[in-house]
Amino acid sequence: MSSTRVLAPVAGRAVALQDVPDPVFSAGMVGYGAAVDPPRGVIDAIAPVSGKLLKLMPHAYVILTADGVGVLVHLGLDTVALNGDGFTTHVSQGDQVDAGQVVITYDVSAVEAKGLNPIVPVVVMDEREPDNVAVAAAVVSGVDIDSGAELFTAST
Repeated sequence: MSSTRVLAPVAGRAVALQDVPDPVFSAGMVGYGAAVDPPRGVIDAIAPVSGKLLKLMPHAYVILTADGVGVLVHLGLDTVALNGDGFTTHVSQGDQVDAGQVVITYDVSAVEAKGLNPIVPVVVMDEREPDNVAVAAAVVSGVDIDSGAELFTAST
């Protein structure tokens, strides 16, 4: 069994995944993890793990670690409808990225102005066992977390 440390891609208030107001995330349909409610303004979203940028959309990205763990970062809820408005990518799909590297700049206020929730779910793709994800103390407490701080650890 391997352990994957997953970092917070943005700063903000750490949120338990079941508290994300979208059943696709809160019910673990995509996988399990945690979320961050980001500060309002323009922020950088970083790679939560090192690996290959498997999928890159303006509002979301998936990084596949060397151990084959896929981590999804979704910038806001229903943000696919924005067609890239409020997002600037800094890397290309297929690139190798390092944990902490800036992937996308995210205009949180612009997303909110369109009536969308800017919360950032971070999940291990296709993880079906919630017990395989150990969230950080900040998530349990619902307190602020720094970008790059440990959000959760996944055991695969």
